[in-house]
Amino acid sequence: MPKAGDVIITRMQFVDSEGSKVRPALVLFEELGNIIIAGITTNMQMKGIHISTKEGAAQDSIIKLSYIFTITDEAILKTVFHLSPEKKRLVFDELLKRLSGLKA
Repeated sequence: MPKAGDVIITRMQFVDSEGSKVRPALVLFEELGNIIIAGITTNMQMKGIHISTKEGAAQDSIIKLSYIFTITDEAILKTVFHLSPEKKRLVFDELLKRLSGLKA
């Protein structure tokens, strides 16, 4: 089972049509077989958290915290690397910032 902070290669369903695409993603958490992930792109113009080849990425990339999906374990093709504790903290802090609008 994947763990929070794992960078995986997964098959993602297209939102607007049938079919899927193989993409990298970051595992945010897993619960009852549902795996919540954030997409990763090599488009360095996108907003998000930078991950580099030195950290294990195949190319310098951006974790897109505005691009969150739920997948199942069957969609995971492989685990590539695990984020450092410092990078996991950046992801956590950014998610908290984005979710702060839900506070009552």
